[in-house]
Amino acid sequence: MPIQHAVLALLEGGASYGYELRAQFKESIGPQWGDLNIGHLYQVLDRLVRDGLVTRREVEQTRRPDKNIYRLTKAGRAELVGWLEAPFVRQGGYRDDFFLKLLAASRLGSDYLDTVLRVQREAYLGELASLAELRQQHRGEPLVELLIEAAILHTEANLRVVELAEKAPRKLLRASSTREAADDAASKAAR
Repeated sequence: MPIQHAVLALLEGGASYGYELRAQFKESIGPQWGDLNIGHLYQVLDRLVRDGLVTRREVEQTRRPDKNIYRLTKAGRAELVGWLEAPFVRQGGYRDDFFLKLLAASRLGSDYLDTVLRVQREAYLGELASLAELRQQHRGEPLVELLIEAAILHTEANLRVVELAEKAPRKLLRASSTREAADDAASKAAR
């Protein structure tokens, strides 16, 4: 689980507590990743403690609730190193909700297909504009810049898929109607 490993990496720098880890994550990755929910982070930390990858020590505080300090174990460091040495491989194929919209629109007709493609194109162009602003705001933050650049490249690739679909809308509509016709014929033959 990548968040688990990111937490292990943050603890490599020394013992820390939940809110500090959350702040370090946000500072290191930047806004493009999205917020790390503190409740989810504590679930991850509990799991890491349970699995022996992290230790937890409660520290009393006089004016605040006690806080838990987490520290990386040798097993946690070994898990982190093993994760780093393994390649990232996408599991279960390529899933993107846009293709589900294309499936539905191709079955409903050309007006729907045109709408889906237009709306998605506008969304990707808006996303690229926002990413360009983020790129300007985070100059000099190498990891954040790299993540933003990755998001730009992915969005450009997604925009290219829209362009490919726009060039061949009849193929998408025909493929859908051909399947429906084949299904109808199979249904009639079975009766």
